[in-house]
Amino acid sequence: MSQQDFDEFWPTFEQVVTDQETYAFEPTMSKQQAYELWCLQPLETHVAVESKATTVVVNDLEKAETVLGSYYLKPNAAGPSSHICNCGYIVIPQARGKGIAKQLCTHSQERAVALGFKAMQFNSVVSTNKCAVTLWKKLGFSIIGTIPKGYHHKKLGFVDTYVMYKWLE
Repeated sequence: MSQQDFDEFWPTFEQVVTDQETYAFEPTMSKQQAYELWCLQPLETHVAVESKATTVVVNDLEKAETVLGSYYLKPNAAGPSSHICNCGYIVIPQARGKGIAKQLCTHSQERAVALGFKAMQFNSVVSTNKCAVTLWKKLGFSIIGTIPKGYHHKKLGFVDTYVMYKWLE
């Protein structure tokens, strides 16, 4: 994802982070800090775009396309655990409920396998994010652990988070 692509995505990213309902990112981070976190530190970052009435997942935008969502893919750990990757997903508000997160997650699993990863783990799925928890379960992820009061939700106070995992082979 280029800086220009991220600039289009930034308002959604900023809103998700400042809402403090789903991501454990610093809510006051700058656009440049967010770009580095989402686009430069991971192995890959992809976007879902609306292109001529279809939705596709690509690395970078072509002109006249609208970013619908994005994901990053990175190793979850190093050394003997380097076969497990981690991903994060954000979909713009206008595209939620339309299957974009499912497309992003499916694409991320394909990319993970192509990059040699054997498993995918989500380290901190906020328990109150019912849409995400339901989707990840439908896509074959299991809750393998609960962190009691692992997230300080802006509206609800302390809520649990889940560690979710899927073997990819």
